[in-house]
Amino acid sequence: MKKALVFVLVAMLAMTSVFAGGSKESDGPRTLRLATDAALDYPTTKALSYFADKVKEYSEGRITVEIYANTLGDEISYLEQLQMGTVDIGKFSIGTLSGFYDDLQVFNLPFLFRDGNEMWKVLESEVGDRVLTGLEEYGLRGIGFTDNGSRCFYTTFPVETIEDFSGRTIRVQQNHVMLSLVSLLGANPVNVSANEMYSALQTGVCEGGENNLNTILADSLYEVAKYVTLDNHTTGMDTIVFNLDVWNSFSEEDQQMMLRAMDEATAYDREIWDASIEDAKNKLTEGGAIISTPAPEVQDSFFEAMAPLYEEYSAEYGDWIASINEVLGR
Repeated sequence: MKKALVFVLVAMLAMTSVFAGGSKESDGPRTLRLATDAALDYPTTKALSYFADKVKEYSEGRITVEIYANTLGDEISYLEQLQMGTVDIGKFSIGTLSGFYDDLQVFNLPFLFRDGNEMWKVLESEVGDRVLTGLEEYGLRGIGFTDNGSRCFYTTFPVETIEDFSGRTIRVQQNHVMLSLVSLLGANPVNVSANEMYSALQTGVCEGGENNLNTILADSLYEVAKYVTLDNHTTGMDTIVFNLDVWNSFSEEDQQMMLRAMDEATAYDREIWDASIEDAKNKLTEGGAIISTPAPEVQDSFFEAMAPLYEEYSAEYGDWIASINEVLGR
């Protein structure tokens, strides 16, 4: 499937290059269409609205960004629209982008970051710049990042040591890294669609899953799996991406203005995301969830169990891992 997606992207890039005039169009009024699969009240969408407001302000109304929130399908659907030029900007998870930009698989590795602070330190370094500019090979241009939260386990049983996972059935996303994560912890990964998780937990089809706190709260999963373990096994970002031809149609001055607007939107996103997580923790606790943070030695045992996965990925992504560790002083 990955090869097919790359082929489609390359074909679309060739088509858009044929029709792109390459001229700078930023002197006149412009309206940009920005797609996201999140709802209007989601922190990331609020940050994108902030970006739109800043672009309008800094361009003195000459450039308008229209937000299409949860109306153009999933990320794969509007990725195709972005490549064709019917959408100008999109919000994408690393899971979607790594489907064709293979190097980004490294950001899916469990326990790559201990927390959000480590992730942002890396994204604000040359590593983040490498992610954004590397998209140009695929007819895209990244302009910045927003928070996608830290994923944690929610289970029907308490987790105090790694042994508590032994033989348990845990639902995860169906990709190699996440399946390996659960298997290496000693549990059995199962395939359950997201909209069936509540009933699957109720009926014992599975005994847990993993997601960020906002989703665990929004989907009421804590009602049937009250133990929430803040292990932060993956801490991820979304990437805000332009169609490359559209990006190149703007003057350097306008490009710098939009990068400034994105930087400010990212700062706003981090602020409201952190607030939303604290709010989610409070609401989960009020709703009967039991939230715990693993002891340092337990967290270390989780990471040490991932050694085979890191060995496997180091062969292909060793330079990325080394760059990330260098930024973090490891």
